[in-house]
Amino acid sequence: MTTAKTRDLQKAPIFCEERQMTDRKIPTHELVYRRIREMILYGEMAPGQAVTIQGLVTELGTGITPVREALRRLTAEGALEFKGNRRISVPELTLEQLDELTFARKAVEPRLAMQATQHMNARDIDRLAEIDRLLNVAIAQGDVRGYLEQNFRFHSSLYALSRSDILISIANTLWLRVGPSLRVVCGQFGTFNLPDKHQEALTAMRAKDTAAVAQAIGEDIDQGYTQIKASLSGALQDQFH
Repeated sequence: MTTAKTRDLQKAPIFCEERQMTDRKIPTHELVYRRIREMILYGEMAPGQAVTIQGLVTELGTGITPVREALRRLTAEGALEFKGNRRISVPELTLEQLDELTFARKAVEPRLAMQATQHMNARDIDRLAEIDRLLNVAIAQGDVRGYLEQNFRFHSSLYALSRSDILISIANTLWLRVGPSLRVVCGQFGTFNLPDKHQEALTAMRAKDTAAVAQAIGEDIDQGYTQIKASLSGALQDQFH
């Protein structure tokens, strides 16, 4: 039986890097997992924020069991961390962890982009260009949530074309670790200071230049690294002044 609360959860966007269950209803526990996952990806949960089962049950209007299962999965993926005494929170990145995450992203994501370019067609490129257009609209409007959503959609839609499920899974996990810190960057510097290399990547895709696509994605990751590092460094300085 589909309830009003379940229908609300089904409104949450389901991105193309995940195989959509189009031939049957998506189970409630999966919908809850995806919704909480989006909350982390798009910075609706801040680094260091405590996460409670009851709080999510109230916010999502669902039962305890699917929320508990979602938190278990997200903790296993590193998107949340267990602090003891049944406390769960959003991890706060250190500079050392940011370095590790960036190293891993640059090892995985440019490779995914190269493989995707080998398989994509003109319609795929047009779809990516439309997502990037929506991203630019969000930037112009100062829409932080919209920016984070469209930025993730651009990358996840690109990587989905690679047909490399293992690397896609790794990339998704890495993005979950970075998402909350990207929201902090937006809060500190605003959306107008969020450049990307998407246009360069799109131009290279149209030319079927896999090396140039990989370079653009690598530089895009570097830009994000620089912004998050500046944000983390500023936070550390504030602690000692």
